[in-house]
Amino acid sequence: MTFPGAFHHVMNRGIGGENIFPDDAAKRAFLKIIAESKKSLGVRVIGYCIMSNHFHLLLENQSGRMSELMKRVNGTYGIYFRHRFGGRGYLFQGRFKSTLIQDDSYLKMAILYLLQNPVRAGLSSTVAEYPWSSAAEIVEEVKQPITDVAFLHDLWGGKKTMIHEFVHGDLVSIKIYKNKYGDLLGDEEHMEKALARRERRVKERSSERRRQDDEYFEPIAKVYWELEKRYGQKFDKMDFVTFKEKRLRGELLMRLKELAGLTYRQVAQLDEFRDLKLQSLGKLYLDAKRRIMGSGRLEEKVMK
Repeated sequence: MTFPGAFHHVMNRGIGGENIFPDDAAKRAFLKIIAESKKSLGVRVIGYCIMSNHFHLLLENQSGRMSELMKRVNGTYGIYFRHRFGGRGYLFQGRFKSTLIQDDSYLKMAILYLLQNPVRAGLSSTVAEYPWSSAAEIVEEVKQPITDVAFLHDLWGGKKTMIHEFVHGDLVSIKIYKNKYGDLLGDEEHMEKALARRERRVKERSSERRRQDDEYFEPIAKVYWELEKRYGQKFDKMDFVTFKEKRLRGELLMRLKELAGLTYRQVAQLDEFRDLKLQSLGKLYLDAKRRIMGSGRLEEKVMK
């Protein structure tokens, strides 16, 4: 199961355990295919790790085209591999395996788990030492990283904090929840909510009232992250007593509705709005929308 804006841990391996990345040139070719595909299909790479017989990707399905991206990556690399190394038939062991990720806390777990694969396999003593994962891009600050490094730095509260956890943190283990809809790194309740959100989005896309310039909803975590980055403040540190903090809460409400597609009832369940009455959210939303739409900042965001 997926929906636009969802985070996924994606993995696939060579059929029969075949070594599908025999040398550095093959790994570079695979990464080049990912870089080109993610740009054209609108899927963001949060992390990657290439081993000898399999790979891991952490993706944000921004455009809803993650499956198309994986089909292109697997197909293009399969052609490259067979042309260069020979052999016949499928290269990968069936369709890629995808696990939906619940929220920021689980997202950090998934990133660490993904990047710690070489350590668990005995290929490196620390995450930062392995050259064929996102860790190399984070530590070395390459000019055109495949990974959204800025997003990761902010998720950890800074580059130094993240690298410290890479080097000194314990190995992470994760438990996947399974049901008829697919795999989830999170809990059952979130799976049901995610499914309901996907169905609601499909219905909204078919409505004539749907905004024509808004192709997909963004994940809630991204709305928080971008607003906190813009103003240099964390919402969990605010008590919403000052005029400035109240206005910022209004902007958060408007963006959660406009960019993440939440209803007032869903917004009311978030910590920042629990002290407000449900019927007051409409006025807060309209006041913020008039103020922000007048500045042109939301139009700029939606058009990106």
